[in-house]
Amino acid sequence: MTQWVYSFGDGRAEGEAGMKNLLGGKGANLAEMSNLGLPVPPGFTITTEVCTYYYDHGETYPTELTGQVEKALAFIGRLTGRTFGDAETPLLVSVRSGARASMPGMMDTVLNLGLNDLTVQALAKGAGDERFAYDSYRRFITMYSNVVLDIEHHHFEEALDAYKDRKGYTLDTDMTADDWKALLPRYKAIVEKELGKPFPQDPQEQLWGAIGAVFGSWMNARAKKYRELHDIPASWGTAVNVQAMVFGNMGETSATGVAFTRNPSTGESELYGEFLINAQGEDVVAGIRTPQDITEKARIGSGSDKPSMERAMPDAYHELVRIYGILEKHYRDMQDMEFTVEKGKLWMLQTRNGKRTAKAALRIAVELANECLITQEEAVTRVEPAALDQLLHPTIDPKADRKVVATGLPASPGAACGEIVFSSDDAEAAKKAGRKVILVRVETSPEDIHGMHAAEGILTTRGGMTSHAAVVARGMGKPCVSGAGSIRVDYAAQTLSVAGQTLSKGDIITVDGGNGQVLLGQVKMLQPELSGEFATLMGWADKVRRMKVRANAETPLDAKTARTFGAEGIGLCRTEHMFFEGDRIVAVREMILSDDEAGRRAALAKLLPMQRADFVELFTIMSGLPVTIRLLDPPLHEFLPHTDEEMQEVAKAMNTSPEKLKRRAAELHEFNPMLGFRGVRLAIAYPEIAEMQARAIFEAAVEAAKATGKPVVPEVMVPLVMTKAELDLVKARIDAMADAVAKERGVKIEYQVGTMIELPRAALRAGDIAQSAEFFSFGTNDLTQTALGISRDDAASFLGPYTQKGILSHDPFVTLDQEGVGELIKIAAERGKATRNNIKLGICGEHGGDPASILFCEGAKLDYVSCSPYRVPIARLAAAQAALGNKAASQA
Repeated sequence: MTQWVYSFGDGRAEGEAGMKNLLGGKGANLAEMSNLGLPVPPGFTITTEVCTYYYDHGETYPTELTGQVEKALAFIGRLTGRTFGDAETPLLVSVRSGARASMPGMMDTVLNLGLNDLTVQALAKGAGDERFAYDSYRRFITMYSNVVLDIEHHHFEEALDAYKDRKGYTLDTDMTADDWKALLPRYKAIVEKELGKPFPQDPQEQLWGAIGAVFGSWMNARAKKYRELHDIPASWGTAVNVQAMVFGNMGETSATGVAFTRNPSTGESELYGEFLINAQGEDVVAGIRTPQDITEKARIGSGSDKPSMERAMPDAYHELVRIYGILEKHYRDMQDMEFTVEKGKLWMLQTRNGKRTAKAALRIAVELANECLITQEEAVTRVEPAALDQLLHPTIDPKADRKVVATGLPASPGAACGEIVFSSDDAEAAKKAGRKVILVRVETSPEDIHGMHAAEGILTTRGGMTSHAAVVARGMGKPCVSGAGSIRVDYAAQTLSVAGQTLSKGDIITVDGGNGQVLLGQVKMLQPELSGEFATLMGWADKVRRMKVRANAETPLDAKTARTFGAEGIGLCRTEHMFFEGDRIVAVREMILSDDEAGRRAALAKLLPMQRADFVELFTIMSGLPVTIRLLDPPLHEFLPHTDEEMQEVAKAMNTSPEKLKRRAAELHEFNPMLGFRGVRLAIAYPEIAEMQARAIFEAAVEAAKATGKPVVPEVMVPLVMTKAELDLVKARIDAMADAVAKERGVKIEYQVGTMIELPRAALRAGDIAQSAEFFSFGTNDLTQTALGISRDDAASFLGPYTQKGILSHDPFVTLDQEGVGELIKIAAERGKATRNNIKLGICGEHGGDPASILFCEGAKLDYVSCSPYRVPIARLAAAQAALGNKAASQA
């Protein structure tokens, strides 16, 4: 027979901490505390398997469950000397949820269950306190009616407030026993009116109603949303914990509280929390009364005139300190505990690993390792890599008021305030004038680079998590909200409209790239702080990770930032980003719009010294670390002039007419430029472009090596290759240019030529391509687009429904599609290594900074990941955790 119920109490339990999947976190930890001999009110746990059964069988229970629950209730009764439903010595219980993963506040709880018109009298007599008994009864009616009977809480609050007003009372504690007796008929009348029948008096009916409500709450809207946000599968289900009641509302010697063994905000090793005298658990979290500090130190720090638990209840306080020491050492982590003091005796109601800020997580992990409670390797696993974003970017003060006007995608973390501007030129002009701005665009293009650089943050109405705005903003470390579709931008009027409001150029807004919110006005910020624990933990992570971590960088600022954050080279230098400033864009346009090779070469000659200087600076900053430079990749139309003024400027530089340029621009127009004339196709049609870039790379390598004394071995990457023949043609030009520079400079030049694998055909033909390529870098942004047939800039409109309906588990542009795109990567890696066993394998798409994707890369045995500079610490930590995970799996 299946065991659906597990009992605990009196220093023993049928379960233990390792049974979280079956008993839920709360049930497993209650069992563990019982096994440790700690004071835990006896109870039992109905397993998560019952929840699964409940939903799989039309919201019904297994036939054996009733008998097992009755047996477990009898077990509690024997330990407490009470009987459930008995009119003389009634057993009262709490009914709480308990999922495998902690979901604080998401599901429902019922306290004081078992009270009715008869048992309340027995409770009053046994406690010698009528006020306590009738206070507990009204709490039970309120909570049960709300959780189980679906009667809104406000009905009871309004009745209570009206009664207190008539009596001139301020607090609930002003109410006497007679007051609660007088109010209870009103509460029952509310239930009868709303429900159409009386409040249930049968304790068995109450119990099964509460159990059903807890299982039902697993599928309530807030629990579903929480699971969606935290990647918790609905199939896990929740357990139900039924436990003998202990009462914190039995007068001045009783209390209830919540405590952490360390400060969850700072990580400081100190008992941290709040409690209330003469209260039950919901009073602490509901904010009805102001909680008191647990320690005297905290009371003094907060300036409170209410006594601390340390002073008011010294015996219970010292018992709590003793227990928290036991629990932290046993669980080897910071604990979040709930407790009740009943007539001076401390009872533990819950313990779990406490949620904490990234700053606290770092400090706690490092200090636990230094205290020898955990190893350095375990410390590395204790910090969520993605949480490091909190430490690397400014964030909005949690205490600040938020006037949210729109919500988009959280495309790049951090927050920024500034004046609205609608063009990159205006952003740059404002920056020069010392003003902070937010660049608002329908969507950005490479031409907006200078404006994005000048702005404090970026807001777009179109685009997804890997749109141009998102990718570039993350690389720059700038906050970005993309795809805010409710906003309408009018460039001509220089306004944006949303939700009936119109904001104009110069108005102040705040963007929160951490959650995708757009806020009205200036909001107070908190600046990032990198503590000493950050460097310590990252050092431990670097010792255990196998994969290298590089950065996507093409500006000196990007490169310096990447090195500051520990990058071990540049995995992607997008040379096109270097062409959009000042005289460069004019020269590029001359090159594109020229009719013949001579004209293109003349324009390229102007660009050569600029490119060479760029590469010298990058090689110098990286000082001998590897640098992968991608040849010109984007469609040519992105460089073309759009306005008449720009057309006039280029025509003047080329000594030709604007009309001729317009005709040439029309000839270059493409219906689908992402799959058009770009990447290797440019280098084949116009080999002089690749020759200029290769010459700039090799001349810069010679100069930088001479200046730094460090060998420079550039990696030249040819993009969008689909055949070996393409790569061979371009590689021949690169090799020829390397030979020419070597002869001119009288030095031997070391370099590698490889390709970006971003087309399914290239992945499938990787064995052929590896005959010529010395490295593969997987461009997973485009590989995802081409494999899934989804445009990353247009997918936001339907990816939401796809993930909500379970068609896709994640946005494939954020976390790698392992079954499809991942399979192509594995095929390419295997076939590439079969041809060239020392081929270097890396990834340079946005997935290179995503922890889940990095875990895949470790399993695929890639040599490195490359990501935006501000994600380098995240990648370093995620790569270390992936290596440790693989190590543990191989040892299992």
